[in-house]
Amino acid sequence: MRAISPADIVVELEDAIAACPPERCLFILKQTTSLLLASQDRLKERQVSLLDDILLHLMERIASDALVPLSVSLAELKIGPKKMLRRLAAHEDPAVAAPVLRNSPVLAQEDLEAIASARGEQHLLAIAGRRKIEKALADILVKRGGKKVCLAIAKNQGAQLSDAAYAILVARAEHDGELTKELALRPNVPDMVVRRLLAAASPEAAATVQSAATSVETGGSAKAVGRPCAAEYEDARPQIVALNRIGKLNDSAVNRFAIRGEIANLLTALSVLSGAPIDVIETVVADEDCEGLVMACRASRLNWQTTLAILSNRGARLSFNERERAQQLFETLHLSTSQWAVRWGEMAAGAGAASKDSKVARSGDGR
Repeated sequence: MRAISPADIVVELEDAIAACPPERCLFILKQTTSLLLASQDRLKERQVSLLDDILLHLMERIASDALVPLSVSLAELKIGPKKMLRRLAAHEDPAVAAPVLRNSPVLAQEDLEAIASARGEQHLLAIAGRRKIEKALADILVKRGGKKVCLAIAKNQGAQLSDAAYAILVARAEHDGELTKELALRPNVPDMVVRRLLAAASPEAAATVQSAATSVETGGSAKAVGRPCAAEYEDARPQIVALNRIGKLNDSAVNRFAIRGEIANLLTALSVLSGAPIDVIETVVADEDCEGLVMACRASRLNWQTTLAILSNRGARLSFNERERAQQLFETLHLSTSQWAVRWGEMAAGAGAASKDSKVARSGDGR
């Protein structure tokens, strides 16, 4: 007796499906989907692929509105019927396609690019909501998508944007204040993009972006940086020196001090890294002009992102013009020049004079 192959079984099932009424097909599809969901931790790809063609035939017998809840369920499968999921993702009804387009890890990059190139705005908007979007796919979305799609991409931190994508978004943001704001506040957006955005934006949009950016950078407040007392410096210095000895007094550590408002740690770290007296560091941090602080950060071999965190968390609000000026200064300063200035140059002399005046004033007050 000839053994029955899986292919023969599939053919028989397809014939049986063809004779089933739509209501029965829907019931079978729901049951099969429930089985896949309940067994997803134990199923193998080969087992799921055997059901794929059967599920496709069942799906073709069912009305679109009945497919929506099935699409929602199947989109969560880590191992799912690939053919059926592709068909659902490419479905002309966005309500059916969106859950799979937005969430399914089974869809390949090629599947998403093909659908993004062929379908309409609602399909594109669903793809723009995925947790991770590669550059090639993002390019298609911003080229073909409308305002909502571009805005969704700008807000999506998992979207990788190419120079071409940024160029398209900047051009569209020229007449769109909301898109301008989202792009300007997007984490790790190139500074050149921010400059181009603000150059093209209306005065109202530019003002909105500056206000929002300042709020984000300063944590929504503008607390003045107080001068630590001697006891705080004494507590901070052993830790900072120890971190420096083992090579851990780096951008990550200093950035953390700035964001957390650990002022004694921050100032001590700048002093240790730059070789400048603590009086110099206190003076440049308190100065409204950011030039001295930028120079101290450059002398400390810190990168621009850490320098920006220090500038943004020292209390004074940092406008976009000030930020641009500070970055231009940072990029043009030589390390040796900065180190000489903070250790032996005019900044050190100025800080020494200020310290002396302060002591004389305290002496005159009888303190």
